[in-house]
Amino acid sequence: MPYSTAQIRNVALAGHPGAGKTTLFEALLHAGGALQTAGTIERGTTVSDHDPMEKDRGHSMDNAIASTDHGGIHVNLIDTPGYPDFRGPTLSALAAVETVAIVVDADTGIGYGTRRMMEHAKTRNLCRVILVNKIDHPGAKLGVLLDNLRETFGAEVLPLNLPAEGGKSVVDCFWKPTGDSNLGPVAAWHQKIIDQVVEVNETVMDRYLDQGESGLQGEELHDAFEQCLREGHLVPVCFVSARSGAGVRELLDIAEKLFPHPGEANPPPFVKGSGDNAAPIEAKPDPDAHVIADVFKIVNDPFVGKLGIFRVYQGTVRKDTQLFVDDGRKPFKVAHLYKIKGKDHVEIDEAIPGDIAAVAKIEDLHFDAVLHDSHDEDEIRLAPLAFPKPMFGLAIEATRKGQEQKLSTALHRLAEEDPCFRVEHESETNETVIRGLSDLHLRVNLDRLKERHGVEVASRPPRIAYRETIGTAAEGHHRHKKQTGGAGQFGEVFLRIEPLPRGGGFEFVDAVKGGTIPGQFLPAVEKGVRQVLQGGALAGYPVQDVRVTVYDGKYHAVDSKEIAFVAAGKKAFLDAIGKARPQVLEPIVDLEVSAPEAQVGDITGGLSSKRARINGTDAARGEIVVKAQVPLSELEGYAAELKSVTAGKGRYSLDFSHYEPVPTNVQQRLVEAYKPKHEED
Repeated sequence: MPYSTAQIRNVALAGHPGAGKTTLFEALLHAGGALQTAGTIERGTTVSDHDPMEKDRGHSMDNAIASTDHGGIHVNLIDTPGYPDFRGPTLSALAAVETVAIVVDADTGIGYGTRRMMEHAKTRNLCRVILVNKIDHPGAKLGVLLDNLRETFGAEVLPLNLPAEGGKSVVDCFWKPTGDSNLGPVAAWHQKIIDQVVEVNETVMDRYLDQGESGLQGEELHDAFEQCLREGHLVPVCFVSARSGAGVRELLDIAEKLFPHPGEANPPPFVKGSGDNAAPIEAKPDPDAHVIADVFKIVNDPFVGKLGIFRVYQGTVRKDTQLFVDDGRKPFKVAHLYKIKGKDHVEIDEAIPGDIAAVAKIEDLHFDAVLHDSHDEDEIRLAPLAFPKPMFGLAIEATRKGQEQKLSTALHRLAEEDPCFRVEHESETNETVIRGLSDLHLRVNLDRLKERHGVEVASRPPRIAYRETIGTAAEGHHRHKKQTGGAGQFGEVFLRIEPLPRGGGFEFVDAVKGGTIPGQFLPAVEKGVRQVLQGGALAGYPVQDVRVTVYDGKYHAVDSKEIAFVAAGKKAFLDAIGKARPQVLEPIVDLEVSAPEAQVGDITGGLSSKRARINGTDAARGEIVVKAQVPLSELEGYAAELKSVTAGKGRYSLDFSHYEPVPTNVQQRLVEAYKPKHEED
């Protein structure tokens, strides 16, 4: 149907693994008429899990996009992976929607994925809705689950409908609060919702106090409800069964009447400029304004080439128009414009504010690129999403000679598609290292290398990303002097160093007085210092969290050269580090292990042997989630160990937490193993 911005609803389905997001995605598309028959995971016929690897594994590993029409609205749906191993695609979807619908399994209840996505959506200032799925399952304790949801996420969690007839249907609590449900009369819940909604709007509150509920008009009530969603003052709960269809059409009705459209939601966090000069700007959903759109997904499609999927925030993108990518000077022509339906691409003529569309074969596109049609929009960026830092690594190399370039190209394409998959080259060991969120995350990408790109690789654990720092302040000095006939080399540097707070990085301070080191040589001193920062001083690892202040030195009018001050700065820095209680730091990761409850003792005992700090456990219906902080170096081989302990039922995820000093015996071992390849004179 032709539609306006006010008729668009953008909704991401997110939540714990196994909650039924993909099945609900199918049910919503079917109920809206976009599908004649809903596909199933078992038959491998769903719109979203169209990748052969997803069909084989039976769960989503990437987000999928499709749309449907219902009543007077156009709904863009994004199905996201539940497993924490694939959080990159899940979180990237948050840049494209106004509403995050967190799906909860009526059987298993609140999982760690539920909590995590509630937090991410709240941090991003998005409207949140909880969808309780599988309400027709025998034994589902829906009343207990609703109480748990309110206890966990607050009194603002209130049902818009309730299950009836044993989960075969739902009854409305908001518009037509009559009758009974499986959880008792709906009138009491209706009153709670009204009381919650009118609190945020003084006009509505005054009318309600004067005239009662009869004084609340539909539009005013909608505006107050939408304000509650935007401010997080209300988190609605809707009950559905994706399998039977119970509550699915009602959910689309709720989206039509109550979910915010792109003109109502909290404004997207765009800024113009960089650093201290960055200032927030407002992207208005005006179809006649200059175009501002954000690329939130890249797909390297074997048939249409690189596909950039974007959300339009301002202006109208039309076929044959010219768009710029970020601050690029050369525009590209929108030769083809698509709507996405799973793996299929439907060509369209234009995309209006709030809509989701795609362009193909534009090599300059990348994740989080801003598309615009005027240089007035240069330097505009969407505030970055908080992606977890990929800490799990594998060093890889092609198994067949001559495939190095093919491997490099394939890795680049995989990294384009997943913001939590990175490719690094370790110059010291000449290793290509891929980094991700877990062993599963990396193994899936290795499978993609083979299946999609025809490249097989051998893998092994990489070097741990240790770092070096100092424990106290110290001073260093070096005089570099060479005379071998003709012009010589001379440079002398005095500097002091002091530790910065963890994560403070590096600071270089010029405190030279009286020109004892001429200004043109100070960059050379810094260059020498940075050589140590990169190559290490104690065990060969990069140095961090240190301030270097150059305060004195000497030069010679004839013999002083840049190379002399590079050498003097390097040696003075090494001299100071040797006096400053140098330390080796190791990465500490936040670890979450999910496994059958019966194995909790084996898991916590195993982690304790790895210098782990257990921070807590969560239990839900036979499953336990153990949260701990562990040195990354202790987790080599943990995937195989967990698989053995849990008979293949356990899984885990990592998030980088911080660096901290290694134990004395570990530092001694690392220092003794360090053998520099190049010794300085």
